[in-house]
Amino acid sequence: MREKISMILWAFLFAVLFGQVCNGFYLPGSYMHTYSNGEAIYTKVNSLTSIETELPFSYYSLPYCKPLRGVKKSAENLGELLMGDQIDNSPYRFRINKNETLFLCITTPLSENEVKLLKQRTRDLYQVNMILDNLPVMRYAKQNGVSIQWTGFPVGYTPGNSNDDYIINHLKFTVLVHEYKGSGVEIIGTGEEGMGVISEADDKKASGYEIVGFEVVPCSVKYDPEVMTKLHMYDNITSVKCPSELDKSQIIRERERISFTYEVEFVKSNIRWPSRWDAYLKMEGARVHWFSILNSLMVIFFLAGIVFVIFLRTVRRDLTRYEELDKEAQAQMNEELSGWKLVVGDVFREPDHPKLLCVMVGDGVQITGMAIVTIIFAALGFMSPASRGMLLTGMIFLFLFLGIAAGYVAVRMWRTIKGTSEGWRSVAWSAACFFPGIVFVILTVLNFVLWGSKSTGALPISLYFVLLSLWFCISVPLTLLGGFFGTRAEEITYPVRTNQIPREIPARKYPSWLLVLGAGTLPFGTLFIELFFILSSIWLGRFYYVFGFLLIVLLLLVVVCAEVSVVLTYMHLCVEDWRWWWKAFFASGSVALYVFLYSINYLVFDLQSLSGPVSALLYLGYSLIMAVAIMLATGTIGFLTSFYFVHYLFSSVKID
Repeated sequence: MREKISMILWAFLFAVLFGQVCNGFYLPGSYMHTYSNGEAIYTKVNSLTSIETELPFSYYSLPYCKPLRGVKKSAENLGELLMGDQIDNSPYRFRINKNETLFLCITTPLSENEVKLLKQRTRDLYQVNMILDNLPVMRYAKQNGVSIQWTGFPVGYTPGNSNDDYIINHLKFTVLVHEYKGSGVEIIGTGEEGMGVISEADDKKASGYEIVGFEVVPCSVKYDPEVMTKLHMYDNITSVKCPSELDKSQIIRERERISFTYEVEFVKSNIRWPSRWDAYLKMEGARVHWFSILNSLMVIFFLAGIVFVIFLRTVRRDLTRYEELDKEAQAQMNEELSGWKLVVGDVFREPDHPKLLCVMVGDGVQITGMAIVTIIFAALGFMSPASRGMLLTGMIFLFLFLGIAAGYVAVRMWRTIKGTSEGWRSVAWSAACFFPGIVFVILTVLNFVLWGSKSTGALPISLYFVLLSLWFCISVPLTLLGGFFGTRAEEITYPVRTNQIPREIPARKYPSWLLVLGAGTLPFGTLFIELFFILSSIWLGRFYYVFGFLLIVLLLLVVVCAEVSVVLTYMHLCVEDWRWWWKAFFASGSVALYVFLYSINYLVFDLQSLSGPVSALLYLGYSLIMAVAIMLATGTIGFLTSFYFVHYLFSSVKID
């Protein structure tokens, strides 16, 4: 005991010393940057986005001012490219702690095409997304007396009492800065809501100012073109008040020349740099999340009670009675048996389409592993929204490398069903291509739609080749390697022999598939509240960062899927239905049907602003990918649990 205590103390001491020696670092987002007084910093612009169309477009597709040295794209990761982000530099220049009002540029007279495009983007509620020091610009608006925060600002607006459209051409920026005095505080990591974990380090950092907030008030102001043409970029102008009268606002009209101006005010703030994302990640509806979890726990305890009864009362009692009899009595009892004991010679009979089942289970293991690892890392703070696209990039690479698990499980299941390794290469190839192939086909169709719309969400040909290279150079070889390991793994032997002639299944009043489809409602009850928040995050442009709740819900979902599948498998065996393989898979996998139906419900009732067949097609395409992934993951959890349940159940029966 003393040795264990001393080891723990030494480990703790080592951790403390190691923490003092090592330099702290900020895991989730960018490193802290301090600026000196008067230092110039430029904003960046992301793609224009709209919750009405869900089609992103380049910022410079509209007649906005361009930087003096030309437009330069920022380096983007795989996730950003797949999400349609296109981050460019912009001419908006701020000088730290210098409040100023500046002229930017004046456009040439608007052409008919430019007017049409500006009006269309305004009516479709497109937002301009600006970034300063990796912080998105935030706008506060009042709606029905309630203050609402948004990221970005509109391209323009259409007053309710007018058919004209007005462009936003003057921006009032407020930059919140925190004075950093070189105290040696460094950021180690962040939690779920961006709260920083800090450690003392040596006093090496220079004093300066950290940017901890970025807000904007957009205005439409009509300027005199003759006066503005005499100005140059970054010339000082007098401060402007946002006009409330329409005749003083800049109308979008042919031959109009639009002047773009902005003003910036620096405000000192007590917000520290590790907490600067708190304003974006304010978690609303925490009670709803807890209600969802308690609701799921009630379902779990209810199902656990049923499983408990099955195991400890029914199964154990039957097995005990069966094993206490001598051989003659067992033979006599076999003639009088009913329920699951009658299908002992058929329960492990080869299912229909065994190859497809093995492939789907293999891909389900791959998707489940990817989801669990990603959500754990996100809950620990490694997937900050400051690292744009990091969540999607991490998911893709995890999926690629987990191909080895997909190949192993698919081939091992194939060996178990067939009793031989013959044909394992075909199974491994199919596992490597089944789910990625479905995703590839759907994305290709959607990409043609996006290309036709000239959206930045369309994947360039070069990215297609990158994705194909990752697929065939990493995922496929690893899946084949996993399949090879599956052929070398210890064989799973059936505890009972299978009869040559299959047993006739008694007729039933109602088809068993109705029960299977109905079973999906229980896992869906665990999932649907979090599903609402996730869909709102994806389609309404809100930040989703409550990964701690999501991790709990995912673990509860795994338990519910396992319990539902076991209960349904036992029910089917009790009515002498030995074809349990696919039913065990779809008992929990049928939750995907309800997820897809809920997605359609969300489209009709919650995304009423979504307009046009293109937007609806994109939404349904991505929802279908999500539903297929959920079906494979939940179906696999249910099937593997049922397989080991049936194996355990019949291994307890003594059969000569």
